[in-house]
Amino acid sequence: MIHLATVIPAGLLMVWQFVPIIRRKFILFHRINGYIVSTLIFVGTIGGLMITRRSFGGTPATQTAVGLLGILVFGSLGMAIYNIKRLQIDQHRAWMLRMTMYCGTIINMRVIMIITAQILPLTGEYYTTFSCDELASLMGPEESRAAYPQCGLPNGTTNGYVAVGPGDFETDISTITTALQLGFSAALWLGLFIHVIGVEIYLMLTPAESERLRIVSYEKQLAAGYKNPGSAGLVVERWGDAAPWQPPQLRAENKG
Repeated sequence: MIHLATVIPAGLLMVWQFVPIIRRKFILFHRINGYIVSTLIFVGTIGGLMITRRSFGGTPATQTAVGLLGILVFGSLGMAIYNIKRLQIDQHRAWMLRMTMYCGTIINMRVIMIITAQILPLTGEYYTTFSCDELASLMGPEESRAAYPQCGLPNGTTNGYVAVGPGDFETDISTITTALQLGFSAALWLGLFIHVIGVEIYLMLTPAESERLRIVSYEKQLAAGYKNPGSAGLVVERWGDAAPWQPPQLRAENKG
């Protein structure tokens, strides 16, 4: 409930952060909304991590994928906040776009899960395990014992678990759950890969906007008295072998 109560409003409010007229004309709203979204995402991610051990079976592959997603979200959110505090608006934009795209993995993976759930029952090769208590909770005590008689027999199961195969969406809830559960970690890994690569492609295709915002960053940092205006945040030349960035007017003077 913590997870759902925070990520749903965060998703609805996040859209407004990327509307150009709001970012340029309603800066106060952009800032306040940004703090609200960041807080909701932070709490929502913690809620998501709390349920990982049980969510969709809680397999090691699922826990690892959700854990990686959490690291990416926290990391990119932290980078975005640090850069905006340093008035490095171009980097703030880049890291906020990354954070948003990483969060969007959850939507994309649901589509992949549905496709996977339609394919797995056709193979007849994949199974997962449920405890009899889980089946009773899903189906009801009488229905679960009717579908899985071993749950009603003394010593009829291995440590109280039974194997359940995937079924299509017209079968009972236990086989539908199995189909979704089996495809969850695969869908999350694939969805995360698509979004990680996709946002980097988008950033590479929009260098003009990045340069425009870096000039804005230069002007704001210069007015604030920063030592290296235009490069006060976590810019690439501070860590790699990129040439020091200069505003257009200085470049023109140096060429002249």
